[in-house]
Amino acid sequence: MSEEKPQTPPMTIANSEQEWLDEQVRRTIWTGPWNKFIDLVDLIYNWGRRNSIWPLGFGLACCAIEMICTSATRFDIARFGMELFRGTPRQADLMLVSGTVTKKMAPAVVRLYNQMAEPKYVVAMGACASGGGPFKEGYNVVSGVDKLVPVDVYIPGCPPTPQALLYGLMQLQKKIDKQSIRDAAWYRKGVSEGVPEPILGPDLIDARRLDEITALSADPEKLAARAVKLATKGKKE
Repeated sequence: MSEEKPQTPPMTIANSEQEWLDEQVRRTIWTGPWNKFIDLVDLIYNWGRRNSIWPLGFGLACCAIEMICTSATRFDIARFGMELFRGTPRQADLMLVSGTVTKKMAPAVVRLYNQMAEPKYVVAMGACASGGGPFKEGYNVVSGVDKLVPVDVYIPGCPPTPQALLYGLMQLQKKIDKQSIRDAAWYRKGVSEGVPEPILGPDLIDARRLDEITALSADPEKLAARAVKLATKGKKE
């Protein structure tokens, strides 16, 4: 029996110089859908960012000790490319809020966040940074750093262990993997406004709500109704 030879596709000869040029362009230049090209760029772009996150080197309370332990040799945070703690916010893209955020420290935290370059991320490490912790009812404690800046990952614990911090950083890597330059905030047109620093007075004043505060101050009835509402809410809790 004679073996059947595989049929080779017939050779196509370009009829004109333009067809030949189109064929060369098709072979050497990307001519697929634009969305597929963006997906490829996202894959490479996010892979580089997720493995080269530079945290900002500062701590607020006891959770900072666990953060320092994580950067030691036993836990080897360098596996994730995050061991390079920077001493200036202009060289960092991750803020690890490790500890209690007091109202006196709040303006400094917001100022550091605004000085970080995009893309930037915030991790609330521990119960105090996430929601105030055991000091939530304190007159001088902010009930969570998310009252000041946007938070990407929350890590529970008081304090969380180094293993918990590494797990939280891996969750941040997963979030970075899902981002795309199509809808990234730092690639939009126009100038992005930073988070306004809270005004430190008898209490923290959010500069974004100055109009609302001024309107309440000018209307005693609304101010009294607001006070009753807050008092009722406190009793329910």
